[in-house]
Amino acid sequence: MMGTERISIILVSEDREDLQMAGMIASVGAVSGNEVTVLVSMNALKYFLKGADDKAPAAGQMGEMLERKKAPSFKTLFEQAAELGDARIHPCSMAMDVLGVEWRDLETFMKEPMGLTKFLDDAKGGQVWSF
Repeated sequence: MMGTERISIILVSEDREDLQMAGMIASVGAVSGNEVTVLVSMNALKYFLKGADDKAPAAGQMGEMLERKKAPSFKTLFEQAAELGDARIHPCSMAMDVLGVEWRDLETFMKEPMGLTKFLDDAKGGQVWSF
């Protein structure tokens, strides 16, 4: 088991591979006892709307293989990170405004909206990953 560390992930991509890797880091990091915070913004936010399809476009061969091999979806990984490891997954407040999205429109495992300033302040002193 890894030691307690802060892991912050900013997720902006709509590519399956990026979404999948971010979900894997969030899930493994949280289940291993680390403090995980994810800020979902830009092109990634649409996948976290209630009932949204999690069939993100593949950027390459690996993304296609993930689907063929029936790997757990990135959304499942984020949900497990939140439920099993207490990861905090926040929608970006600016992206919500731009898209006209309300908090009630998002998956139930999503925490309250967060701004980039707060995310960056909270990320100080820990690992920061960007996808």
